[in-house]
Amino acid sequence: MGKKTSVYVDTSALIAFLDRSDSYHPLFVQLFSNPSPLLTTSLVIAEGHGWFLKRYDSFRALQFLSFIETLDILKIENPNLKEGAKILRKFSDQRLTLTDACGLALMKSHTIKTCWSTDRHLSLTGVPIIIHQ
Repeated sequence: MGKKTSVYVDTSALIAFLDRSDSYHPLFVQLFSNPSPLLTTSLVIAEGHGWFLKRYDSFRALQFLSFIETLDILKIENPNLKEGAKILRKFSDQRLTLTDACGLALMKSHTIKTCWSTDRHLSLTGVPIIIHQ
């Protein structure tokens, strides 16, 4: 059998997996049980930590950080931010966050063919998101 290709993991997928009240929770429990190599960014981690902190409390936010230590996390640097800004300009009619735009740029530069997300914006450049497959 061939090598599994990397999958980009967005904040919404991490939230859906870790928050039992999320409607996509069962799907992401299944996906995380036998994943391909998972790739995300430091911006996704910051966004997820903030979400758990705001929605719940610091304990849940720290649990989130413990979980993400198992992922391959790419640091977002100046060139990544510039590519993200280009995407924000290109799709200025969309309500994209910088986190989303940098994720789109990363998927393109790493030729990632699958995105775990519930956010439709993450399919703007043609990479299918898992809920549409």
